[in-house]
Amino acid sequence: MRTRVRYLQGAALLATGLLAGAFGYGAANVVPTFGAVPLDVRLTFHTTMMKVNEPVMQSAMALAILTTLGLALAGRDLPRRLASGAAALAVASLLITVFGNVPLHARFREWAAGSVPAGHAEVFHRWELFHTLRTLTALAAFVLVVVAAVAARPSTSSR
Repeated sequence: MRTRVRYLQGAALLATGLLAGAFGYGAANVVPTFGAVPLDVRLTFHTTMMKVNEPVMQSAMALAILTTLGLALAGRDLPRRLASGAAALAVASLLITVFGNVPLHARFREWAAGSVPAGHAEVFHRWELFHTLRTLTALAAFVLVVVAAVAARPSTSSR
């Protein structure tokens, strides 16, 4: 049982860390770059990147959800509650993406193929807000998994 929990901890740490890192990279590097390039470049880059990014990131979110749920089911006491919270936050990242970011990607594809409406800046701002929210939920999930892993380890005085 203890070995299984350790493997689940490692898997959940890896999955949530990769998810938080990927979203964090986007927030720190990609989003500011979007604002610094001409609109046609942003749309071309954004739509091209999303073709690859959507399935990869949705798979990463699914792995984060599954590993944190597994850790919650296998854990006890505080680590179980922390892993449950991490799973809920990973689900929140997925829901924000599916219902917030992905529908806006469809708009961006339309704009890249045709004309851009007058209120486009507000739509970009909304996408960035959703991205910030999913980045924060993914980061919080990772932090909870780290705390759960630390809380589950026996102290050195009890070894």
